[in-house]
Amino acid sequence: FHSIILSLSRAVFLCLGFPWVKVKGRRADLKEAPVLVVAPHSTFLDMLVLCPTQLATVVSRSENTSLPVIGALLGFNQSVIVSRNDPESRKKAVAELSDRLTSDGYWPQMLIFPEGTTTNGRALIKFKPGAFLVGVPVQPVLLRYPNKLVSEVCLTCGGFALWHTTSQFYTNMTIEFLPVYTPSEEEKSDPGLYADNVQKLMAKALGIPATQYLMDYGVPVSKLGGLSLPLDSPARDTLSLLHDLGAQEVEAALERMIDRCQAGAEGSLSTSGEKSVNLRWIYFSISALSGFMSFKSLLHKASTLFDREGRGSLSAEELSDLMGALLGHTQHHTAELYTQASHDGQLTEEHLLQALTTHPTYQRLVNEYLLPVEAGSQPVNEKAVNNNEKMHNSNGSVDYKKKFE
Repeated sequence: FHSIILSLSRAVFLCLGFPWVKVKGRRADLKEAPVLVVAPHSTFLDMLVLCPTQLATVVSRSENTSLPVIGALLGFNQSVIVSRNDPESRKKAVAELSDRLTSDGYWPQMLIFPEGTTTNGRALIKFKPGAFLVGVPVQPVLLRYPNKLVSEVCLTCGGFALWHTTSQFYTNMTIEFLPVYTPSEEEKSDPGLYADNVQKLMAKALGIPATQYLMDYGVPVSKLGGLSLPLDSPARDTLSLLHDLGAQEVEAALERMIDRCQAGAEGSLSTSGEKSVNLRWIYFSISALSGFMSFKSLLHKASTLFDREGRGSLSAEELSDLMGALLGHTQHHTAELYTQASHDGQLTEEHLLQALTTHPTYQRLVNEYLLPVEAGSQPVNEKAVNNNEKMHNSNGSVDYKKKFE
């Protein structure tokens, strides 16, 4: 029955324009490497790698179970299914993955895309530690699409992108099995280090960069103490669009926004048709990067607005909302910041300001990420994340410099 499913699976990809696949290297057996780690992951068409690996068991997000053919294939090979929005599901998936990888051959070989999501394939984003938690040897597997007409396979494979890919007479795909990577004792005790070293090895073999960025709900971010810092801040793009309006007009518009927000919850949303935007997010994320006011004043406004019950302190949920507004991206992991900043279970404005401006980790957020370039900001990671330009009004240039007082 397994051979029938394998043949049918290959036939499906044949219909999608993959008449053959070039395979380099030798696939390790189960005892040599219980895990195959595959990268880069750029499209659901990458699932073709299951055919030369004899339908290895995979870890997949729950949404993929509804895809035609792919969903049935996931069920057939007893894949580990995880829901990204359910913490309990993630815990169960990690436990099941550990059991399978240490089953001494009872379960078949696992195939994992360690990036955990799809990208454009031009760089490897930070590997998630799941495949490396147990510390067993892994075999890196490289995917390439060396096509003359379409150099990059569609990312989401919907609409025009899918048509563009399948418009070729055929699509080339190369699968390369690298030598098995056996972790050192240090890597076994540190899954993060293990994952990073394998990522660098695979990136070097592919000839592309290895980055520390993650994809968080479709947005590339870097991590800082649990906070997710967007690579391309939406506020920076907005400031660029508003460049020609002049500083006075932009500042006046921001004041109107905050007035609406302070008027009540209904005023914090602006609706056009079926879409709505949160004016609080626009106001605080733009103000944080523009330098219209000191960070202390900005944090005071934010603390007052997000302290919904007027207690003089913020709850963990309110802190997440506040940091999301400042950074322009939803924050799901602010527990570490809340623990560092709170005193006796209370998080006041003063405590939060102290943590953000003096803590060795979080002061980088204020000193580097939220600081306008004109005032001397430096990149939080390997590249700059704040590239605002000076804004000009009719009276000439305005030099915005961030101050804490």
